[in-house]
Order: sequence, then C-alpha cells, then structure tokens
Amino acid sequence: MGLSEDVRSALSSTIWGWSTSELGEKEAHAGGINRADPLARLVIERSNEIMGFPRHLSQHVGGFVITRDRLDEIVPIVKTAMDERKMVEWDKDDLDAVKILKVDVLALGMLTCLQRAFALLKDHYPNARDKYGQPYVLATLPPEDKQVYDMICRADTLGVFQIESRAQMSMLPRLKPRDFYDLVIEVAIVRPGPIQGDMVHPYLRRRQGKEKAEYQKPELEAILSKTLGVPLFQEQAMKIAIVAGGFKPGEADELRRAMATFKRTGTIGNYRQRMIDGMIGKGYTKDFAERCFKQIEGFGEYGFPESHAASFALLVYASCWFKTFYPDVFCAAILNSQPMGFYQPAQLVRDARDHGVDIRDVDVNFSVWDSTLEKASFDPDRILPRHAEMRGVIETNDALRLGFRQIKGLSEERMEAFVKRRGSGYESVRDVWLRSGLDVDEIEKLAQADAFRSLGLDRREALWAVRALDGRSAAEKLPLFDQPAIRLRELEPETKLPKMPLGEHVIHDYRSLGLSLKAHPVAFLRERLDRAGVTPNAGLPSVRDGRRVSVAGLVLVRQRPGKGNAIFLTLEDDKAVANIIIWQRTFDRYRPVIMGARFVRVTGKLQSESDVIHIVAEKIEDLTPWLTVLLEKVSQASLTVAGPAEHPFSGTDRDPAPRNAAIRPDLATLSEEAESVMPKGRNFQ
Repeated sequence: MGLSEDVRSALSSTIWGWSTSELGEKEAHAGGINRADPLARLVIERSNEIMGFPRHLSQHVGGFVITRDRLDEIVPIVKTAMDERKMVEWDKDDLDAVKILKVDVLALGMLTCLQRAFALLKDHYPNARDKYGQPYVLATLPPEDKQVYDMICRADTLGVFQIESRAQMSMLPRLKPRDFYDLVIEVAIVRPGPIQGDMVHPYLRRRQGKEKAEYQKPELEAILSKTLGVPLFQEQAMKIAIVAGGFKPGEADELRRAMATFKRTGTIGNYRQRMIDGMIGKGYTKDFAERCFKQIEGFGEYGFPESHAASFALLVYASCWFKTFYPDVFCAAILNSQPMGFYQPAQLVRDARDHGVDIRDVDVNFSVWDSTLEKASFDPDRILPRHAEMRGVIETNDALRLGFRQIKGLSEERMEAFVKRRGSGYESVRDVWLRSGLDVDEIEKLAQADAFRSLGLDRREALWAVRALDGRSAAEKLPLFDQPAIRLRELEPETKLPKMPLGEHVIHDYRSLGLSLKAHPVAFLRERLDRAGVTPNAGLPSVRDGRRVSVAGLVLVRQRPGKGNAIFLTLEDDKAVANIIIWQRTFDRYRPVIMGARFVRVTGKLQSESDVIHIVAEKIEDLTPWLTVLLEKVSQASLTVAGPAEHPFSGTDRDPAPRNAAIRPDLATLSEEAESVMPKGRNFQ
C-alpha cells in the first residue's frame, strides 16, 4: 500500500495482539497517520475488511482423531512442512458435527521443566529422597508442606506454574491457600469464566468470614458446599442444570458444549429461558434462577472443569515445592525449558539471586549448552530482606552456571562439539579458534557475551583478539597451525585497550544474553530518578494507602483480561517490581507509550489491601531515552534537552509528547540503540 516501515510499525504497535475490533480514529492517531489522507483511509478500510480472517493454518499437534476404519477414507489429510507429519484438514467443530472422536493430549512446558528439575535433584542432591529411600518423582513429593504454602500465600510465585501472573499473585494473599484443594480453587477462580460470572468476590467474602454461604435448597448445598455456594467448575454447572433446572444428563452435556463454544457461537443463551423456567418450576425464585444462570453463562468465557483444575494444581504444588526448597534446581530447569511462562530469563535469574542463589556467567571453559549446577557454599545472608522467611528453609548447596543456550545466535549442535573438544580447557581465543571447530563469527558471539573471563580476558580484550583471527574457520593454511603447543615470540607491540564502562557492559549483556549479572539498567538512573521524586519499587510497602506516587521501571509484562476494562503492567527497577493498573480511558490516552516504550514512569494513587500493592495509573511517561546513559559514547550531560529538567520526555497532561520528540536528532539515534537491546515486554490477553 506504500506505507513506510516506520508508519507500519507505529500502526501495528497500537494493536493488542490478535484483535477483532476495527481500526478507527484512536488507532490512526496513535499510529501517527491522518485519516483525511486518501492512502491512510484506504489502508484502514482494507485492514478492517480482512479483520478476523485466518492469519495462518495452524496445527494442533496434541489432537488425536480416532476412527473405526482407515482415517484417509473418512477425512481429508494434508501434508505439512515436515515430511513425516500429516494433518487432518478439519477442525474440532467439523469433527464434532459428524460425530468423530477426537482426544486432546495437553502439552505443557512445565512438564518439561519438572522433568529436568527431578533429574537435577537426583544428580546434585542425593539425600533428597522419599520415605522409601528413592529419588523424588511427581507422585512422591511430600504433600501439604506448610512452608510451601507459606511461600504461596506471600505470592512469592514468580516462574511457577499458573499462579505466576499478576492476577494470580494478587489473589494469593487474599485466598491464602493452605491445602491442595485450595490450589484447585485458586487455579479455577482466576479465569474469565468465574470473573465474568461475578463469582470471585462472593467466594472471597465467604472464605474470609465476611458473609455466610447460603443455599436455597439442600440439593444445591450438596453440589456447591466445597466452593462455599459459588459454582466454580463446569461439573457444578451441569449438576445444577440437572438437579435444579430439570435438564436430562444428555441435555446437560449439550449445555457443557455450549459453555465451551459460547465465545465463538453464542449458543449458551438458547438454554437461558429453559433453565430459568425449570428452576422456577422447582420452587426457586426468579431472581435466584437468573443469577444462577448468569454465573453459568460466565463459563462461556473459559471456565475450568474440576478435574482439569486438580491436574493443574498438582503441577502448581510441584513447581512451588522446588522453588521453596531448591531455587537453584528450579531456576536451572526453567531456563533450560524456555520459552515458557510469563517471565523472561532475566527475571527468572534475578528472582533466584534474590533468594540467595549464586548465578555464574557463561564461560568458554565451564559452561555447556544447558544451565548447570556447580558445587558452592550457600550464604543465607544473600537472601533479600523481603524473602527473609526463606532463611532456614532453602536447602540449596549449589551455584547455577548459565549455559550457552542463553547466547543469541549459537546452535546446540555446534556448541556440543565445542564442549567435547574443550578437553582440560581452552587457553586463549586463538586456541579456541584452532581446536573448537567454531567459525570466527561464532567465537565473536562468545566474546560479545563476555564468555572469556576464565582466560583473563574481558569483553573488549576478547573482541580485540577475535579481530586478529584470519578467515571464517581455522582450516589448514600452514603446518605451523597444526602445532598450537609451539609458543612463538610476539613481535607486535602490546595494545592497551580502554576499559569498557559498566553501563556499556550491561548494554552488551542484554544484546547478547537478554540479561546482565553485572548490574541492572535502572541502577544507572537511580540518582536521577530520586531527584525526580520517583519512589523505588522496593519502598512501596512503606507508602501509605491512597497516597499519590511515581514509580519507574522496564516494562516486563502487559496483561489485558478478555473483556475487562483494566490493563495490568509490570515494571521492574533495580530492586523490585511494581504492579500497575491502567483503566481503559487512561490506556486510550497513553496507548503509544504503553505499547511501545521500554522504560516508563507511572504516576498514580497507591492501593494496598491484604499486602497486595498496585498503582492506579493517572499519568504515564516514556523515559526510554534516559537509557542512553548506559552507552559509552553518551555522557550524562549530553542528555540535556528542552523542557523541565526532570520531565524531559513527557508532554502536557492533555497531550503527551510523541516518543523522542524532545530529543536532539543525534541523541534520537542513540536512544534507539539503547532501546533496541532492552526487553520489549510480553503481551498477554
């Protein structure tokens, strides 16, 4: 259509994931295009015409179709990109329409993570055994451990299965799970279904003793007593339909199917009047019948079967058990199972360090492809004060060595060969070149990751040595190269390289590894943020409820519940994270900053309830250009720009300035350089 790449990027960045809502004035304005322009208008019109079209043909690799006769005589089968894989062309609704059985096998990244965790536990902690003296497996973990539930109630659940999202973390201190069935409920209750059906707050009030569970008839108490009178599971909805609504079991199963497909087909409404009439006929009031159906209707927005929630709760408990007692094992296992979950490796590593785990850099002489554990002494004093309850609980004895998989651009096959040829260790960059079989560009990636420290070389020195290598690989050129043990006199004078500043190291770490063990990017801005009146995230618990505060941090997660009016933002500074609530009106106003900025400041009112702290955003500013202070070529003084000294990149309250608008052109380029290596943040809806 002729739009430039920057305009296309600006427009697409305003759209939240897979959207079916039309593009309009807000999106056009946020993307910086004028709807009065014929080309811009045409682009928006054509985009809206194809909105909702299938983007691609995807495969459900866990769906198995079972037929009595040959499958290829019943359904059409198509080839895929993999020669050995074929795919049924029909989707699950087509199969259901002709009554063909399909079974789904659920694939979960956490299963891989737990498998790795059990293997690491067996190899590194031989005394970790069940009551029969055997290594732990999923079925033999100590059940109902108080210390595990203590950690869960504190919402110290970053990285664990299911209860790591901001919504789940906010619920944990309120629900306070103390046994396995509490976890089953926790998994099920923070879902669009119970939320849309207005089930969450009644359940919490009853659990906290603020109101009593009421049952209009004993038959409902038998169905709902475990969940305090609130239907949380699909099985309960079906039983209510049968017992109170007069449905036959087959009809209740149709209701279950309607609940599962409501979002797409809207068929659950067909059962509304029938169920209300049936309940009235059995002596229930009309108001109660309508409220009951409204709750059931909420399951159309993804409600859980109880059996599904129980299976998930088992994985929740197991992942929390590892995080409680062996955070080194848990961190290594989840790093080796990426990509998965809400958080990126940088946050997983940081959380392990906050719990006292010694994290060690990638190194050419010590690392392998996966992250591994190395013998070390555990110092409980390294545990941060906010996790002080874990002192005396954590049983870790090992340090975690990051693996080559963290370095961008390296292949597992090549690095496994590199490790096999390492022998007793590499002695120099040239030795790596001669013996490892790696190309020069692969060795350069190792140098960029600062992986030559065991050879006494920092990043700059290693990169300098790589530049001296000749050609892509150490193919035979001279017989002398076949004798690396021979030490020749160096005739070239020694070059003294300037020391790389710490900020530049951090930039390179993020560019190469996606994380840094040397420092956090926000640490370089702490003094400036303090002058600007920004409260450190770690200091929020001491702030009075209702007070107006400003916080700042890198954008980690943007989460938008299905039909909710709030967007949740997670910001990370150099010490902790802050949780932000953004109402729809504020989101529309600051959409480009929320969706595009890497480093933001948020001003709003602090809300604190049951040890859960949020900032309700009123004003959001893009501070991404401040990150240029990390670059070696930029001094703090060069960041001086027009406007108020401590608010250089924000606009007025009415009209936030476009990103980078106030920056001098030379600094705009540097800002983009710093921005490009910072995490983009993960979007969830």
